[in-house]
Amino acid sequence: MDFTVKKYTELLESLIRQNYTFQTFDEFIDTPNQKAIVLRHDVDLLPYNSLAFAKIQAAHTIKGTYYFRAVPESWNEKVIQEIAGLGHEIGYHYECLTTVDGDLQKGIKNFEKNLEALRKLAPVTTICMHGSPMSKYDSKDLWKTYSYKDYEITAEPYFDVDFEQVFYLTDTGRRWDGHKVSVRDRVQTSFTDTFHATDEIIRKADRLPDKIMFTFHPQRWNDNMVLWSKELLLQNVKNVIKRYFFVGKKEVL
Repeated sequence: MDFTVKKYTELLESLIRQNYTFQTFDEFIDTPNQKAIVLRHDVDLLPYNSLAFAKIQAAHTIKGTYYFRAVPESWNEKVIQEIAGLGHEIGYHYECLTTVDGDLQKGIKNFEKNLEALRKLAPVTTICMHGSPMSKYDSKDLWKTYSYKDYEITAEPYFDVDFEQVFYLTDTGRRWDGHKVSVRDRVQTSFTDTFHATDEIIRKADRLPDKIMFTFHPQRWNDNMVLWSKELLLQNVKNVIKRYFFVGKKEVL
Protein backbone atom coordinates (compact mmCIF):
# COMPACT_ATOMS: atom_id res chain seq x y z
CA MET A 1 0.00 0.00 0.00
CA ASP A 2 1.39 3.40 -1.00
CA PHE A 3 1.71 6.64 0.99
CA THR A 4 2.28 4.96 4.33
CA VAL A 5 5.09 5.71 6.77
CA LYS A 6 6.30 2.16 6.11
CA LYS A 7 6.52 2.89 2.38
CA TYR A 8 8.33 6.16 3.07
CA THR A 9 10.91 4.25 5.10
CA GLU A 10 11.32 1.72 2.29
CA LEU A 11 11.92 4.56 -0.16
CA LEU A 12 14.60 6.11 2.05
CA GLU A 13 16.34 2.78 2.51
CA SER A 14 16.34 2.13 -1.24
CA LEU A 15 18.08 5.47 -1.79
CA ILE A 16 20.58 4.84 1.00
CA ARG A 17 21.55 1.55 -0.66
CA GLN A 18 22.49 3.51 -3.80
CA ASN A 19 25.06 5.48 -1.78
CA TYR A 20 23.40 8.86 -2.11
CA THR A 21 24.41 11.54 0.37
CA PHE A 22 21.56 13.48 1.98
CA GLN A 23 22.01 17.22 2.32
CA THR A 24 19.79 19.91 3.72
CA PHE A 25 18.76 22.46 1.12
CA ASP A 26 21.09 25.03 2.68
CA GLU A 27 24.02 22.60 2.49
CA PHE A 28 23.19 21.68 -1.09
CA ILE A 29 23.07 25.31 -2.20
CA ASP A 30 26.40 26.02 -0.52
CA THR A 31 28.32 22.92 -1.68
CA PRO A 32 26.36 20.24 -3.56
CA ASN A 33 27.79 16.75 -3.29
CA GLN A 34 28.40 14.76 -6.44
CA LYS A 35 25.60 12.28 -5.66
CA ALA A 36 23.13 14.09 -3.44
CA ILE A 37 19.49 14.11 -2.42
CA VAL A 38 17.59 16.96 -0.78
CA LEU A 39 14.63 15.71 1.23
CA ARG A 40 12.26 18.68 1.33
CA HIS A 41 9.15 18.50 3.49
CA ASP A 42 6.32 21.03 3.20
CA VAL A 43 4.59 21.01 6.58
CA ASP A 44 1.17 22.15 5.41
CA LEU A 45 -0.83 20.24 8.05
CA LEU A 46 -0.40 17.68 10.85
CA PRO A 47 3.08 18.69 12.07
CA TYR A 48 3.46 15.51 14.11
CA ASN A 49 3.52 13.57 10.84
CA SER A 50 6.58 15.62 9.91
CA LEU A 51 8.14 14.89 13.29
CA ALA A 52 7.69 11.17 12.59
CA PHE A 53 9.53 11.60 9.28
CA ALA A 54 12.31 13.56 11.01
CA LYS A 55 12.78 10.78 13.57
CA ILE A 56 12.97 8.14 10.84
CA GLN A 57 15.65 10.14 9.06
CA ALA A 58 17.60 10.69 12.27
CA ALA A 59 17.49 6.94 12.95
CA HIS A 60 19.11 6.47 9.53
CA THR A 61 21.65 9.26 10.25
CA ILE A 62 20.39 11.44 7.38
CA LYS A 63 19.02 14.97 7.30
CA GLY A 64 16.12 16.76 5.65
CA THR A 65 14.62 20.23 5.35
CA TYR A 66 11.24 21.14 6.85
CA TYR A 67 9.24 24.20 5.75
CA PHE A 68 6.61 25.43 8.22
CA ARG A 69 3.66 27.67 7.41
CA ALA A 70 2.72 30.50 9.78
CA VAL A 71 -0.75 29.07 10.41
CA PRO A 72 -2.03 27.05 13.41
CA GLU A 73 -2.39 23.82 11.43
CA SER A 74 1.36 23.85 10.67
CA TRP A 75 3.09 26.05 13.23
CA ASN A 76 3.82 23.93 16.29
CA GLU A 77 6.72 25.35 18.28
CA LYS A 78 7.45 22.12 20.12
CA VAL A 79 7.61 20.18 16.85
CA ILE A 80 9.74 22.84 15.14
CA GLN A 81 12.29 22.82 17.94
CA GLU A 82 12.33 19.03 18.20
CA ILE A 83 12.93 18.62 14.46
CA ALA A 84 15.71 21.22 14.61
CA GLY A 85 17.17 19.39 17.60
CA LEU A 86 17.42 16.23 15.51
CA GLY A 87 19.78 18.07 13.16
CA HIS A 88 17.36 18.93 10.37
CA GLU A 89 17.00 22.28 8.63
CA ILE A 90 13.99 24.48 9.42
CA GLY A 91 12.67 26.87 6.75
CA TYR A 92 9.74 29.22 6.25
CA HIS A 93 6.90 28.07 3.97
CA TYR A 94 5.66 31.52 3.05
CA GLU A 95 2.25 32.37 1.58
CA CYS A 96 2.33 36.11 2.21
CA LEU A 97 0.39 37.33 -0.81
CA THR A 98 -2.39 34.81 -0.26
CA THR A 99 -2.97 35.87 3.33
CA VAL A 100 -3.14 39.61 2.51
CA ASP A 101 -5.13 39.42 -0.73
CA GLY A 102 -2.19 40.34 -2.94
CA ASP A 103 -1.17 43.56 -1.15
CA LEU A 104 2.61 43.76 -1.64
CA GLN A 105 3.35 46.10 1.26
CA LYS A 106 1.29 44.06 3.68
CA GLY A 107 2.81 40.91 2.21
CA ILE A 108 6.40 41.87 2.93
CA LYS A 109 5.49 42.98 6.45
CA ASN A 110 3.81 39.63 6.99
CA PHE A 111 6.93 37.89 5.66
CA GLU A 112 9.21 39.87 8.00
CA LYS A 113 7.05 39.19 11.06
CA ASN A 114 6.76 35.44 10.46
CA LEU A 115 10.42 35.00 9.56
CA GLU A 116 11.46 36.78 12.76
CA ALA A 117 9.14 34.59 14.83
CA LEU A 118 10.46 31.39 13.25
CA ARG A 119 14.07 32.45 13.78
CA LYS A 120 13.37 32.64 17.50
CA LEU A 121 12.77 28.88 17.37
CA ALA A 122 15.52 27.74 14.98
CA PRO A 123 18.04 29.09 12.46
CA VAL A 124 16.36 29.87 9.12
CA THR A 125 18.40 30.47 5.96
CA THR A 126 16.09 29.15 3.23
CA ILE A 127 12.44 29.68 2.34
CA CYS A 128 9.96 28.00 0.03
CA MET A 129 6.66 29.16 -1.44
CA HIS A 130 3.43 27.49 -0.33
CA GLY A 131 1.35 26.97 -3.46
CA SER A 132 -2.08 27.91 -2.06
CA PRO A 133 -3.77 26.35 -5.12
CA MET A 134 -7.19 27.78 -4.37
CA SER A 135 -5.88 31.34 -4.27
CA LYS A 136 -5.44 33.58 -7.31
CA TYR A 137 -2.26 35.01 -5.78
CA ASP A 138 1.17 33.47 -6.31
CA SER A 139 3.36 34.40 -3.35
CA LYS A 140 6.51 34.10 -5.47
CA ASP A 141 5.40 37.39 -7.05
CA LEU A 142 6.50 39.10 -3.84
CA TRP A 143 10.07 38.83 -5.14
CA LYS A 144 9.32 40.83 -8.28
CA THR A 145 9.33 43.87 -5.98
CA TYR A 146 11.46 42.79 -3.02
CA SER A 147 14.49 40.53 -2.53
CA TYR A 148 14.63 37.70 -0.01
CA LYS A 149 18.42 38.06 -0.05
CA ASP A 150 17.91 41.25 2.00
CA TYR A 151 16.71 39.02 4.86
CA GLU A 152 19.83 36.80 4.98
CA ILE A 153 18.01 34.10 3.03
CA THR A 154 20.39 32.10 0.88
CA ALA A 155 17.92 30.31 -1.37
CA GLU A 156 14.36 29.54 -2.46
CA PRO A 157 13.95 26.29 -4.45
CA TYR A 158 11.83 27.73 -7.26
CA PHE A 159 14.43 30.45 -7.91
CA ASP A 160 17.77 28.96 -6.95
CA VAL A 161 17.77 25.39 -8.22
CA ASP A 162 18.67 24.49 -11.79
CA PHE A 163 16.10 21.77 -12.46
CA GLU A 164 17.88 20.90 -15.67
CA GLN A 165 20.59 19.50 -13.38
CA VAL A 166 18.50 18.45 -10.38
CA PHE A 167 15.77 15.85 -10.87
CA TYR A 168 12.58 16.98 -9.14
CA LEU A 169 10.07 14.57 -7.61
CA THR A 170 7.04 15.79 -5.66
CA ASP A 171 4.12 13.95 -4.07
CA THR A 172 1.78 16.82 -4.98
CA GLY A 173 -1.67 15.37 -5.59
CA ARG A 174 -0.70 12.26 -3.55
CA ARG A 175 1.04 10.82 -6.57
CA TRP A 176 4.49 11.20 -8.10
CA ASP A 177 3.17 12.41 -11.44
CA GLY A 178 1.34 15.23 -9.68
CA HIS A 179 2.31 17.81 -12.30
CA LYS A 180 -0.92 16.72 -13.99
CA VAL A 181 -2.95 18.27 -11.16
CA SER A 182 -0.51 20.82 -9.73
CA VAL A 183 -1.28 24.52 -9.91
CA ARG A 184 2.08 25.97 -8.79
CA ASP A 185 4.39 23.12 -7.76
CA ARG A 186 5.91 22.93 -11.24
CA VAL A 187 9.45 23.31 -12.55
CA GLN A 188 11.05 23.71 -15.95
CA THR A 189 13.06 20.60 -16.74
CA SER A 190 14.22 18.35 -19.55
CA PHE A 191 14.11 15.19 -17.42
CA THR A 192 11.59 12.82 -18.97
CA ASP A 193 11.36 10.04 -16.36
CA THR A 194 8.01 9.99 -14.58
CA PHE A 195 6.61 7.83 -11.80
CA HIS A 196 3.15 7.36 -10.39
CA ALA A 197 3.68 5.11 -7.36
CA THR A 198 6.44 5.03 -4.77
CA ASP A 199 7.26 1.41 -5.62
CA GLU A 200 8.20 2.53 -9.14
CA ILE A 201 10.83 4.86 -7.70
CA ILE A 202 12.11 2.13 -5.38
CA ARG A 203 12.46 -0.36 -8.25
CA LYS A 204 14.44 2.13 -10.34
CA ALA A 205 16.52 3.63 -7.54
CA ASP A 206 19.73 2.40 -9.17
CA ARG A 207 18.91 4.35 -12.36
CA LEU A 208 17.98 7.70 -10.86
CA PRO A 209 20.04 10.85 -11.62
CA ASP A 210 22.88 11.86 -9.32
CA LYS A 211 21.16 14.96 -7.96
CA ILE A 212 17.54 14.84 -6.79
CA MET A 213 15.14 17.01 -4.81
CA PHE A 214 12.18 15.19 -3.29
CA THR A 215 9.22 17.18 -1.97
CA PHE A 216 7.05 15.40 0.58
CA HIS A 217 3.83 16.55 2.23
CA PRO A 218 3.94 14.34 5.35
CA GLN A 219 0.25 14.77 6.15
CA ARG A 220 -0.41 12.53 3.14
CA TRP A 221 1.52 9.59 4.59
CA ASN A 222 -0.24 7.47 7.24
CA ASP A 223 -0.09 3.92 8.56
CA ASN A 224 -3.46 4.41 10.26
CA MET A 225 -6.04 3.10 7.77
CA VAL A 226 -8.75 5.57 8.80
CA LEU A 227 -6.45 8.56 8.31
CA TRP A 228 -4.97 7.03 5.17
CA SER A 229 -8.42 6.57 3.62
CA LYS A 230 -9.55 10.05 4.63
CA GLU A 231 -6.49 11.62 3.00
CA LEU A 232 -7.00 9.56 -0.16
CA LEU A 233 -10.61 10.71 -0.48
CA LEU A 234 -9.83 14.36 0.25
CA GLN A 235 -6.90 14.45 -2.14
CA ASN A 236 -8.87 12.89 -4.99
CA VAL A 237 -11.57 15.55 -4.52
CA LYS A 238 -8.92 18.29 -4.46
CA ASN A 239 -7.32 16.90 -7.61
CA VAL A 240 -10.63 17.06 -9.43
CA ILE A 241 -11.20 20.66 -8.33
CA LYS A 242 -7.67 21.77 -9.22
CA ARG A 243 -7.75 20.09 -12.59
CA TYR A 244 -11.20 21.38 -13.53
CA PHE A 245 -10.92 24.94 -12.27
CA PHE A 246 -7.19 25.69 -12.32
CA VAL A 247 -5.28 23.32 -14.56
CA GLY A 248 -7.92 23.19 -17.27
CA LYS A 249 -7.85 19.49 -18.06
CA LYS A 250 -10.42 16.74 -17.79
CA GLU A 251 -10.05 14.64 -14.70
CA VAL A 252 -8.86 11.07 -14.98
CA LEU A 253 -8.44 9.44 -11.58
